[in-house]
Amino acid sequence: MKLPHRRQFLHLVASAATLPAVSSIARAQAYPSRPVRIIVGFAAGSGSDIVARLLGQWLSERIGQPIVTENRPGAGGNLAAEAVVKAAPDGYTLLLVATPYAINATLYDKLNFSFIRDIAPVASISRESNVIVVNQSVPTRTVPEFIAYAKANPGKIAMASAGNGSTSHLAGTLFQKMAGINMIHVPYRGAPPAITDLIGGQAQFFAAPTSALIEHIKAGRLRPLGVTTLERSPALPDVPTVGETLPGYEASTWFGLGVPKGTPAEIINKLNQETNAALADPKIKGRLADLGATVLVGSPADFGKLIADETERWGQVIRAANIRAE
Repeated sequence: MKLPHRRQFLHLVASAATLPAVSSIARAQAYPSRPVRIIVGFAAGSGSDIVARLLGQWLSERIGQPIVTENRPGAGGNLAAEAVVKAAPDGYTLLLVATPYAINATLYDKLNFSFIRDIAPVASISRESNVIVVNQSVPTRTVPEFIAYAKANPGKIAMASAGNGSTSHLAGTLFQKMAGINMIHVPYRGAPPAITDLIGGQAQFFAAPTSALIEHIKAGRLRPLGVTTLERSPALPDVPTVGETLPGYEASTWFGLGVPKGTPAEIINKLNQETNAALADPKIKGRLADLGATVLVGSPADFGKLIADETERWGQVIRAANIRAE
């Protein structure tokens, strides 16, 4: 009688040992069973919004559930990040992560959350170059010519930005530091009014995402001097990189997905796999290329390292220039 009981006990132990794995697999297979939200911390029509909607449409068709893009602009994206931090860690609330979140960690002295601690990285999506443009009245056509012009006119050139601590502000600040020049910073409430004044001549210099400037460049309203990625932009192949003049200069905009800390690993991995599958689709790659972006395929750990590295890099720029949030 003892042997059957022993066999039954061992069978139960073996079955219990497999329960967590079976449960994880079942949970991943069942996900998602209802609509998923992507929270975007910036306004409709922004780079983050465009990327979120492009990816969301593809993922929706792939997973068979609606992907709803929800814009919650404010505080440099912090309102959206905090909403996701407080959301249930079940994979149904995602954050469209972008460069500003790496900047905000140093820019803002007091936040109710720690981005690196409270948001789990899921997948990188793309990297987009900024492009440095000038008003057509500026008598320069290349980065070296502009640097020489700025040195001859210290404190006389108005450098527009999309706001204090924005990516355009930091890209311009890093450019000034590496070039050894001094411009007047003029912050605007977003890129559109900055572009309007740049075209009108009230500002002379601006560094912003290619997607926001490319139509004005093609129309001849603004003159491009250089792109800010390490390699030339597919959208502006004839425009040299700033790094060709200032070795090591890089100030790109990147995007990815994050979820609340505590989201099950199997759900994070599934989202990562689906995102990477989207980035392999020629239509998605082509659309991103039209925006001046290249795909960034990698694991959750790869994306986490990118966030950590960028947080440290921009932190150094912010501290050196003593930049503070408004």
